[in-house]
This record gives sequence, structure tokens and C-alpha cells, in this order.
Amino acid sequence: MRYAVAACALAIVVFLAIFGVVLAQKGTVFSSTSTPAVAAKPEPKTATPAPKAATPAAVVTEVTPTARVAQAPAMAPPTAAGAPQPPAAAPPTALPVATACDGNPNALGVTRVVEIDTTGGPGFGFEHFKSHDFLRDHEVVLTFDDGPWPRNTPAVLAALAAHCTKATFFPIGKHSIWHPEILKQVAAAGHTIGSHTWSHADLSKKTVTEQVAKDEIEKGFSAVRWALGAPAAPFFRFPALRHPPAAVTYLGERGIAIFSTDMDSFDFKLKKPDQVVTSVMTKLKKFGKGIVLMHDFQHATADAAPALLAQLKANGYKIVQLKAKGQVQTIASYDELVTKDQKLPTVSDRPTSSVVRTISE
Repeated sequence: MRYAVAACALAIVVFLAIFGVVLAQKGTVFSSTSTPAVAAKPEPKTATPAPKAATPAAVVTEVTPTARVAQAPAMAPPTAAGAPQPPAAAPPTALPVATACDGNPNALGVTRVVEIDTTGGPGFGFEHFKSHDFLRDHEVVLTFDDGPWPRNTPAVLAALAAHCTKATFFPIGKHSIWHPEILKQVAAAGHTIGSHTWSHADLSKKTVTEQVAKDEIEKGFSAVRWALGAPAAPFFRFPALRHPPAAVTYLGERGIAIFSTDMDSFDFKLKKPDQVVTSVMTKLKKFGKGIVLMHDFQHATADAAPALLAQLKANGYKIVQLKAKGQVQTIASYDELVTKDQKLPTVSDRPTSSVVRTISE
């Protein structure tokens, strides 16, 4: 019995010893492999948020409407499938040009409309200025000076209207003040209106100082503004086509274009309508095109207008209308002078024909 107990105890000791050796070996194995295993094991990555998709404003450079028009429509930025497409931009619209005239199948109409940028005071008309040759063969610009004047200016307007064509008028300031209702008719018919000084003074005379010349120019434009209730085009024609250098410089600084002529009809020297027609047509035949100077102040010119326009059409000439890029900015002090020059001004600016009516003769 004693031997049996001792044998059991010995067996337990041996078992424990062997078990301890085994545990020690396993601990060594774990300790020798744990470090590289941790080093080699990739740590769970924290997902880096992907950069947000850039907005169209950041990806597509914003362009001005002008630049956008210059790019091909096919280059529009892509949109998501099924997204509504923006409406296509409308193509630039050309200035309206008269192409038909009711009641007159042989009307001149207007072939072309040109816009003048008056910055720096460009000069036109080959009698004095050679820089800008913008007319094509058989193209004509009709211009009329010295109005508005009763009977004559309305007669010119009627002839132009019958041909659905346009002209440029250079009115005198005083005449504009005397007959604002006629000048308003010129504007209402869609013609271009500039200025021709306040009193038609010859600004090249030695007795005319630079200040007097400035006064004539500015007061003329202010008078046209007063008569129209709106500014004129920054177009100016010197009386007698005499261009004092100081005044030319002043107009350039004011951004007002100067119009001479390619051919002067000299209608103020002519007494008969057919003479006016012959004068204009002969010079046009010689030059082939040009800016024509006439006067809606002259009776013979008013009577010649229908026949002249018919001759222009018959000979294949085409009318070009001038328009200004902007309006002239009048000077407040001259606007006030024009108002003060009105003797006992009244509220009414109705034309005489609507104020005074013949009821018996």
C-alpha cells in the first residue's frame, strides 16, 4: 500500500515536469514569432475620403458671353445622362434692314447698316479724311444739312419713306429749337441725327476763338437734345466743311465723329430739282460710291428727292445707313443755356399745325 502511494506520487511529479517543459517550449515559440507577425500584419486603414467631385464652376472656366459665342457649340460641358439640356443660345441678330416697301416694288430700301465707334473722333469723307474707306462699290450714304425746315424737311422725309430708305441729318441748333416737331419726325422715321453747330457759324474764321467754337459745337448738340428729348448721335459736320485744327482736336477728345463728304452736291447753288439730280448722279458715276452731301433746307433738294432716289435705284446704287455705337453726352451748362434762350417758353411743344387751324378762307 505504501509502495502504491509512492508510485502514484512519483507519476504525478513526472507528469507535471513533462507538462512544464512542454509549456515552456510553447511560450518560447509564441514569443519568437509574435513581434514579426505584428510588424508584418497590416493595420486596418482608415479610409481617406476621396476628394469631392469639383463643381462645374471650378472645372469649367467661366467665360464672357462674347467668348462663349466664339467657342463651338459642340464644346459645351457634358451633363448627366437624362438631365435637361439648357436652351441653345440664339445666334446674334443683325440690325434690321428694310428689304421691301409696300406700294413701291422699285424702292431703294437699305442694303447695309454700319455702326460707327466714335471714340477718338474719327473723320469720314474723302474730301478731307482718307483713313476710313468703308463703302463698297455702288454704295451710297445720304446726308442732309441745315434743317429742320418747314415744308422742305418733311418733303425729304416723305421721299425717303416712299423708298423705305434712311439718311443721316445734321441739323442746325437754332433750327432745331424753332422746329422741334419736325426734328422729332426725322427721329420717328428712324433716321440718324447728328449736329451742325448752333448757328452755322464758320468756325475757321480768325474772329472765332477756340471758346466760341466750343460753344457753337456744344450748344448745337444741346439744342438737338432739347428738341428731341433725347441725345443725338455723336456725329458732327463743320459748316462750309472748314475744319479748324483746334476744333478737330476738341471733337476727338469728346469722342465725336467728324463727317466731311465724298461729294458735295452744291445744291445750295442750284435752283431747279433736275439740276440737283444731275449734280449727284454725275459725281456718283465718276466716283462709283460715296457719302453725298445735300441740304434738306433747300427747296430744290426737297423737290428733287423723289426723282433722285428713283435714279439711284435705276442705276444700281445701294443705300448704307450710319448708326452710332453710343449717344453724345451733352454738357449740363450748355443744356441750361439752350433752355434760357427760349423766349417765354411754354409747357406745350405741340406743332403749329395742331394749334392753329384754318376754318374759313
